[in-house]
Amino acid sequence: MMKDLLEKAVERMRDDGAEFCDARTQTIDRTAIIIVDGGVRTLSDDHMAGMSFRAKVKGSWGYATLVEGNQQAILDAASKAVHNAQAGGAEGKTIPERKPTTGTFKAKVKIHPSSVPLAEKISAVRDAERAQRVDGKVVNSNGLYREEVRHNTLVNSLGDNLDWEEVRTRLFGQAVSSDGTNTEMFYDILDGSMGWEVVKDADLVSFGQKVGREAVKMLQAKKAPSGLVTCISDPYISGLLAHEVMGHASEADEIVKQRSFLSKVVGKKVASEQITMIDDGTVERAHGYIPFDDEGTPSSRTVIIKDGIYQGYMQSLETAAIMGTKPTGNGRAQDFGRRVWVRMTNTFFDKGDQKLEEMIEDVKFGVLTEKMVSGMEDPVGGGFEAKSLRGFLIENGKVTDMLRSFTLTGSALQILQTVDAVGKDVGLDGGMCGKGIEDYVPVSSGGPYCRSKIVLGGG
Repeated sequence: MMKDLLEKAVERMRDDGAEFCDARTQTIDRTAIIIVDGGVRTLSDDHMAGMSFRAKVKGSWGYATLVEGNQQAILDAASKAVHNAQAGGAEGKTIPERKPTTGTFKAKVKIHPSSVPLAEKISAVRDAERAQRVDGKVVNSNGLYREEVRHNTLVNSLGDNLDWEEVRTRLFGQAVSSDGTNTEMFYDILDGSMGWEVVKDADLVSFGQKVGREAVKMLQAKKAPSGLVTCISDPYISGLLAHEVMGHASEADEIVKQRSFLSKVVGKKVASEQITMIDDGTVERAHGYIPFDDEGTPSSRTVIIKDGIYQGYMQSLETAAIMGTKPTGNGRAQDFGRRVWVRMTNTFFDKGDQKLEEMIEDVKFGVLTEKMVSGMEDPVGGGFEAKSLRGFLIENGKVTDMLRSFTLTGSALQILQTVDAVGKDVGLDGGMCGKGIEDYVPVSSGGPYCRSKIVLGGG
């Protein structure tokens, strides 16, 4: 029934003058549980549902949304989207035809979170939080659980007629330690585009105990060195460089607006030949997995850098039309009521051929990072700034002292040019990414261990 209405809405928009149009319904169900120091701080079940209609006339887009409505309300909203586009009056490129995709696609999960009682979820979070209190120096323990289930139905003028589901589950543990003088923190995460099995298959007591023990260990950490040093970045920090700087600057809408330092580098050497960088929404268990983007384009593996040579950009339907290339499945919106932008999915540096031990053996003096606290987005200038949760000093080929949190800075391209060793295994870290400070979508970033020269600021 709903698909029939969406098909009629698309037909109405075409009749009213839309050159391209789509109609989409979406439901988003979220559960959040936060337990702090043994008490339930947050317990929420949220439901969001609605419809969106987009129409393109020359270079202008028109949007209209509904939370609910009968057939007439839906057709009126469709006409409004076309009217809004016609009012823009801008010139632009036509969205090219492509082979349409049809079908229904269920999320590949072992245990759908909707089938699990809320009490079982609370109990699991409580187990992970309680286990963190391994020592009297743990002064704050936190367990956070989030799940999200999205159902999408989309019909467009290209002939796409789709139903698909996305399921994501996440458990986060964080412990804070103090010895009366110093305060430190450690965290760990279990997550992915999976169901309740993310939690059920984990040893929650071991998970929580590790978080607590590592937080206490960090009280003995030393200050990191400062200046330009050899740095072996772990998958978290490697991922921040891939995502925050190189990734955002490779989103084609930034190229079209001439807001990217990578605007004119296709075919040029931008990194060491050790570096290959990819955005791949087809990695099924990763947090940024999507079977289709919010325009109905199938997700794909997009090679951005290959052996140090810059290859191209992530594309939506609109930017692909402007740049005369193919869409890559990166047109994404926070929800049905938001605009579609070019957005990343799972963005990472690809694997190399070295073991971590081999990379460490060659370092006379340097640092090894572990986990991240924050990173800075700079698609315009290409600057890199990140904060590592902690690290380890490397002296004469051996790991020695633990280091407390420190910053890493520099030019992304200069850092990538100095990469001389890349690890064999890629790790992905899931999270939410905004376009600036809004429009958040689920993503992953990551990579292998990478050895380069980076400027450090001690913690």
